[in-house]
Amino acid sequence: MSATPKRIGPFTQAWYKWKALRLPWRKRFLIGFDLHGNTFWEFRLTRGAQDSSERWRRIVSYPRSTHYSQVKVSPQWHQWLRHTRREAPTMEEQRAELVRQERMKLLAAEADARWEAKPRVMEAPKEEEAARRLPLAEERAQQPVEGEDQKATATRKEKPSQATKLDEEKANAKDPWARARAQGPGESWQPTAWNPTATAKKR
Repeated sequence: MSATPKRIGPFTQAWYKWKALRLPWRKRFLIGFDLHGNTFWEFRLTRGAQDSSERWRRIVSYPRSTHYSQVKVSPQWHQWLRHTRREAPTMEEQRAELVRQERMKLLAAEADARWEAKPRVMEAPKEEEAARRLPLAEERAQQPVEGEDQKATATRKEKPSQATKLDEEKANAKDPWARARAQGPGESWQPTAWNPTATAKKR
């Protein structure tokens, strides 16, 4: 509970005791109050009903000076309002819960301070890993790319083939039989499309 507990005066305590008396003409009865001035009541829908099967209704009433968004109900009173707790929490229990929450906050702050004071153990492995990755990156930069190797190999293969063609052309130019074969009747013939001629008409 983050809000500051309110002090309840003797007159208010006497009034609470008077309201807690289960007099037959009353519609609702005061069960208890918390450290913030909220009061908790229970009543029955049917006035004066003695049937034990009818469930008591439980409500909380907060001071008029408190804004609705600032109303705070402790977990113990929440349990009582939802019928998960039979007996209402006492003032000693509520004060002990408040002390426990303050102690938990103090211990959490001390734990955070100890954690911040410790050296960053996780940062050292990251720096070592970065140092290991740096030589690997340099080695990869020195290695040629696979695509460039393939292009260089293909260029080397093309150059001998071009030289071979030039050698063959020179050899054919010097060979007299190659000239004779080129001048033969059927050496230079190429097939053409069929073009039939029109026949003369008979008279």
